[in-house]
Amino acid sequence: MGSVLEEKRDEIQAYVKGIFQASGSHGYDHVLRVTSLCELIGAREGADMAVLIPAALLHDIARPIEEECGIPHEIEGARIAENFLREIRYDERLIPAVIHAIRAHRFSTDTTPDTHEAKILSDADKLDAMGATGIARTFMQAGEKGRDLVDAAGHIHEKLLKLKDRMYTQTGRELAERRHRVLADFASALEDEMDLINPPKFVK
Repeated sequence: MGSVLEEKRDEIQAYVKGIFQASGSHGYDHVLRVTSLCELIGAREGADMAVLIPAALLHDIARPIEEECGIPHEIEGARIAENFLREIRYDERLIPAVIHAIRAHRFSTDTTPDTHEAKILSDADKLDAMGATGIARTFMQAGEKGRDLVDAAGHIHEKLLKLKDRMYTQTGRELAERRHRVLADFASALEDEMDLINPPKFVK
């Protein structure tokens, strides 16, 4: 890691932790898992960690705002992150790449990841929605929104089972294989156990 990251990482992480006062499906623990995945993938893929790690730590800082006001968190988060990084005097040359990665990380965003670091962050964020962790987060989110098992199962089929084929990096694809198997096996078992009068038309 470059010296600029070594000097500023603790400050960035403390700032992010202060934003996530409540836990949840997109809480501070999610941020830490995504950051760890970025470190793993980035090391294998030769990423610029001074871009990737700040982007990972800051990628969901506007989640609480989106949940309250409906503003897309990737857009508002990029704006907040840009201002914050300038306030702490992060290397100005790196800020545009950090901001692009934040804007492009979301599964449903219109912004395509154009840089190596943006692709890695996108993969890491998707990986945390897969496997056992992804299953746990799905049901946490359903509870947060007052939804039921049918809604949670629909989310798995309509979104999560598609993530394996949307990885950008070789390492991301390798990690996604196992997590996808866990997710697919669970989805199949859940369907078998749910007694639904009107089964949803899951997308296979």
